[in-house]
Amino acid sequence: MSNFGILMIFIWGLAYISVSKKFHTVKWLVGIFAVEKFIYGYVWTNWILNNNISDVYDKDIKAGIFYSIYGINDWVFFIFFLLVFVRLIKAKDDN
Repeated sequence: MSNFGILMIFIWGLAYISVSKKFHTVKWLVGIFAVEKFIYGYVWTNWILNNNISDVYDKDIKAGIFYSIYGINDWVFFIFFLLVFVRLIKAKDDN
């Protein structure tokens, strides 16, 4: 994780917060959030499958813990944003 990567995570967090009270009015943005989380989750899964996490633990335990779990968070939020997006799409269809 570079300083730039950490900054971008912070910026995405601000984007989530900025629409949290009016998410129902920006359904396509919620869909974009789902896509963004899918991409992060996919990249993490690919990294986990193609790298040896023990090498990271050998160099830095905190980094090893971070790399072991951060993608799980992305997958959980992907599911969350996807479910919200689907619900918003269906709500539009019902009206």
